[in-house]
Amino acid sequence: MKHFLKFIYKLFFQNIFNFRYLTILLTNYRWFLNGYKKIKIQKGDDKKFDISSLYPILTDRNEEGGTMTGHYFHQDLHVARLIHQSNPSTHLDIGSRTDGFVAHVASFRQIEIIDIRDIKSKVKNISFRKADLMQLPNDLLNYCDSISSLHAIEHFGLGRYGDPIDYYGHLKAIQNITKILKTGGSFYFSVPIGLQRIEFNAHRVFTLSYLIEIITNEYEVNSFSYVDDNGNFFENVDMNPENIKGNYGCIYGCGIFHLIKK
Repeated sequence: MKHFLKFIYKLFFQNIFNFRYLTILLTNYRWFLNGYKKIKIQKGDDKKFDISSLYPILTDRNEEGGTMTGHYFHQDLHVARLIHQSNPSTHLDIGSRTDGFVAHVASFRQIEIIDIRDIKSKVKNISFRKADLMQLPNDLLNYCDSISSLHAIEHFGLGRYGDPIDYYGHLKAIQNITKILKTGGSFYFSVPIGLQRIEFNAHRVFTLSYLIEIITNEYEVNSFSYVDDNGNFFENVDMNPENIKGNYGCIYGCGIFHLIKK
C-alpha cells in the first residue's frame, strides 16, 4: 500500500504541471489496471505468490532501455579504456565516481582511491584512503605512475563535500596531484568546460584557455576529448586556437584530458 500511496503523491503533486508526464502516467495506469486484472486471473488458485501488493511503475514502458550519454558515462568509459591499454604499475584516483569510473577500472585491475569523505564499503581491487588533497600527505610524494581525477577538481574549496572554503582550491589540488605523479606518468583529468564561472557551492566551470594555461607548465597534452552540452562524446579532437577559444561550443560541457608529466 505504501508504494501505491507514493505513486499517487508522485502523480498528483510532484508532476502536477508536467502534462506530458501526466499523460503517460494516466494512459499507462489503464494498462496497469488491466494487467493486474489479467495476472490475477492467470494466478487462479496458485498459492506460490501473493500479488495483493501494488507498486505501479508506469513510465519505464515509454523510456529507452538504458542511458548511454552524458558527462559521466562517456568520461568513465573512455578513461577506463585508456588505463586498461596503458596498464600502469600503480593507479591512484582522486574523487572520481565510485559507481562508474572506479568500478570500471576495478573490474580488470587494482585501483587506489582517495576522497575527503568516508567510504565504508569493502570491494575487491579497490583500496581507500581518506585525505584532503588540498593538503598533501608527505608519503604520497612521487607515489605513482598513473592518476585520475574525473569531474572532481571543480569542487575543491567550495565546501560541497565538507572541504574548507578555498577560492584557489582547484589550483592546490592540481599542484598536489602533480607532486604525487612520477615524471613521465599519466594524469587523466576532466572538469566542466564553458564560460568560466563558479556556481557556488556546486562547482566551477572552466574555459579551455585557462585550463591549458595552468597545466602546460607541468604537463604535455597527450589527447583531448569532450562531451558537448547534448551529452555527445567527441574523442581525440584537434585542439586548434579557434576551438579552444570557443570551448567547442559548450556552455556546460566536459573536457577530458590525458596529460603526461614533463
